[in-house]
Amino acid sequence: MNKTAEKQALIDKIVEAIQDVKGEDIMIFDLSNIENSVAETFVICSGNSNTQVAALAGSVEKKVRNELQDRPWHVEGTENAMWVLVDYVSVVVHIFQKQVREYYDIEELWGDAVITKIENQ
Repeated sequence: MNKTAEKQALIDKIVEAIQDVKGEDIMIFDLSNIENSVAETFVICSGNSNTQVAALAGSVEKKVRNELQDRPWHVEGTENAMWVLVDYVSVVVHIFQKQVREYYDIEELWGDAVITKIENQ
């Protein structure tokens, strides 16, 4: 599998894992054409509580590990689960509680990105 196909498979598994735990407002930001971006792709979603945010992060890690045999390079924010970052280097997952996501307004930060909104199933 080439790098592009591997990255797309990773994104697809991340989105599936988020949907499995009823994550909301899922958005995929393609940053590959933005100079000096920290990753090629951001996947952003919201949860309703710290319990759900932690469950979303756990679901992403477990599904990717079990189905793609890949582990994150770095995970941050699990202590209080107001937000959790799961870093797979080329793909970074940001999971926020709704009010924290609104506060940081990360969608505006990456306004130049190509954004795909995933409809809830």
